[in-house]
Amino acid sequence: MTTTEPVTLEFFFDCSSPWTYLAFHQIEDLAAEAGATLVWKPILVGGVFNAVNPSVYEQRAKPVPAKARYYGKDLRDWIRHVGITIGQPPVFPVNSVKAMRGAFLALDAGCLAPYARAVFEAYWRDLRDISQEEVLADIVRAVGLEPEDFLARIAAPEIKQRLRETTDELVTRGGFGSPTLFVDRDDMYFGNDRLVLVRAALHRRRR
Repeated sequence: MTTTEPVTLEFFFDCSSPWTYLAFHQIEDLAAEAGATLVWKPILVGGVFNAVNPSVYEQRAKPVPAKARYYGKDLRDWIRHVGITIGQPPVFPVNSVKAMRGAFLALDAGCLAPYARAVFEAYWRDLRDISQEEVLADIVRAVGLEPEDFLARIAAPEIKQRLRETTDELVTRGGFGSPTLFVDRDDMYFGNDRLVLVRAALHRRRR
């Protein structure tokens, strides 16, 4: 029997992650297919790492050669499978704090998905430094927001606080990276490669 209650799918994300870009590219279709309500949750993944997952920095400083080689192959395989372009940005890791604060302005304006897509594409496809205000200005202009107002508002205390709150929320709920997804609040999944499990969970909720 199919439930009439809407299923909720929360998507905690930071545009600085290639794996998050892969998941983002698929998440709207997945939610629509399952009849789920998609809830966007912009975070600052560096804040999550600092709080609960500092081993990420150790792995970057001292990578295991065999694992690093496989990481590259794995990413290329996923890029081919999903059908998007992901290059090697000259600035990596990037400071995404301004872009992720801006996600809340886009959310309020009803253009979160186009905004996030433009940020992902600017960084991973076009290899532009999304920490730079002139790059963000081009992005927001393309999605119909006013750059001068946008750049002023992302420095506002209330916008900074909203990003801190979603980042802290993810940590409190057991998350440790991006992307993290929750089905109906309490069922957590981490990573692009778990979307097949997310799809199964969404469909189970609708029986």
